[in-house]
Amino acid sequence: MNHQHDDVPGSSTTPRPTDWVTTPITADLLRGALDLERTEHGVLPHRLPARARAQCADGQLAMAEAQPSGVRLVFRTRATAVDLDTLPTKTVYQGAPPRPDGVYDLLVDGRLAGRASAPGGNVLTVDMTTGSAETRPGPVGTVRFPGLPDRDKDVEIWLPHNEITQLVALRTDAPVEPVPNGDRKVWLHHGSSISHGSDAASPSTTWPALAASLGGVELINLGLSGSALLDAFTARALRDTPADLISVKIGINLVNTDLMRLRAFTPAVHGFLDTIRDGHPTTPLLVDSPILCPIHEDTPGPSAPDFSNLSIGKLRFRAAGDPAERAAGKLTLNVIRDELSRIVKQRAADDPHLHYLDGRDLYGEADFAELPLPDQLHPDAATHRRIGERFAELAFRTGGPFAAERA
Repeated sequence: MNHQHDDVPGSSTTPRPTDWVTTPITADLLRGALDLERTEHGVLPHRLPARARAQCADGQLAMAEAQPSGVRLVFRTRATAVDLDTLPTKTVYQGAPPRPDGVYDLLVDGRLAGRASAPGGNVLTVDMTTGSAETRPGPVGTVRFPGLPDRDKDVEIWLPHNEITQLVALRTDAPVEPVPNGDRKVWLHHGSSISHGSDAASPSTTWPALAASLGGVELINLGLSGSALLDAFTARALRDTPADLISVKIGINLVNTDLMRLRAFTPAVHGFLDTIRDGHPTTPLLVDSPILCPIHEDTPGPSAPDFSNLSIGKLRFRAAGDPAERAAGKLTLNVIRDELSRIVKQRAADDPHLHYLDGRDLYGEADFAELPLPDQLHPDAATHRRIGERFAELAFRTGGPFAAERA
């Protein structure tokens, strides 16, 4: 069953089948996706282009970029009822209780008007102890939003940020048309699972979505869970995507994966920024360092999972590195912050549109004391809201790096 938001009035009658208008789901109805793949069931939004996907066989990246964080259907209509057929892929972790179904947020003229989930779908079962994964196919489900106001309105359906979602059919009881892009600036953001949405309550309440709403900008979210790794193909995707404002959050995944040492990190950051600048030479570009994460402030990675409470749905992480290894160039969050600050200061001498933001200004020690990271790595829903509000205040306020560009 789908779950209707309490604030949405119910519909007393369901439109007769002959009343429905079926509209093909095409790129002009979607925002936040960089590519649209045709499948046997419909279309699958991607957040990295096909060329980038072909350059990396990592399963984590493939799952992350196909989860449509920040992707939404946007259309104008008088419809009072909207049905969306989807084929979700729901992730189950071996030995853990089932996770909640992904959430679809319905916005009417920019305001949250409903929430629902799709029944059915494929099931991806992951064994975190071995890294193996197996997919069992399932049926298409329908997300229903009845009882909408009977007037012309802009409708947005934000797709689940943490659930691969194939779009099968859009049905409404009145015609729909695309919404012109308008004059809002486009903010292109890249980061880790925290930017992807981690444990946010819903797709329109991830911290980037909240910050975009508060800042009055259109979001393209390239937050890629576990995959903010300074990959050249991601830099090229950022380079080639039209945007008025760009931010890149760098650090935590490099420590999580213990992917590189300081010797490789510094030129990789320069190369990543060089590539973005090839396509956006004067666009405001904000480099964000990691938010506070006590386990990795001064202890290198990799991050190691603790499965001891997985059976009751609790997974925690610990730092498996040795602080003494910093002398050999192992990365910690403090090492990364110091180096990012130095790199940005050096480059800003010739690049006045380049800016730096210390992630601890978004979530620091006082915030951790009040709102600790439940698994030691990822913020919860309340913390997403705080980070989103802080980012909007710091980046979009008068005098902030993005402020002048929104006018």
